[in-house]
Amino acid sequence: MTTLGPRHLPFFVYGTLRPGEPNHDRFLRGRTLSEESGRLPDAVLYDGPGYPWAVEEPGGAVHGELVTARPEGYGRLLLELDELEEYAPGDPRSLYVRVERDVVRRRDGAAVRSWVYLAGAAVAAGLRADGRRIEGGDWTARGLPDHPAAT
Repeated sequence: MTTLGPRHLPFFVYGTLRPGEPNHDRFLRGRTLSEESGRLPDAVLYDGPGYPWAVEEPGGAVHGELVTARPEGYGRLLLELDELEEYAPGDPRSLYVRVERDVVRRRDGAAVRSWVYLAGAAVAAGLRADGRRIEGGDWTARGLPDHPAAT
């Protein structure tokens, strides 16, 4: 049996990689051990051109899924997701940055250390200045009235 090493963290997905969204089938279907609801504290969500941006902000929360990848394909999946998110380690021009954050698992409230793609510094500054925030922090519920995601 293959075990996950300390750097083989689950991924927290909050946009097009969530189940039912277009990139879930393309990148994750059949490549995960588990997918479960979670919440990224101290972050907010902004609307982008067909995908969202998570930006750190105290008191906010972003809703999504914790995805645990199959160990045998972890390295390849990590590279593919970095490419999708236009993240290059150490490059300040990256659209997103991959960082370790604690994500709260919905089923039991446990904090799970996970990889999260956040808006890069330049993108985050622009979003804070004039971006359109997704109230309730749930990409799949954007534009839906009275959605319980804000609770």
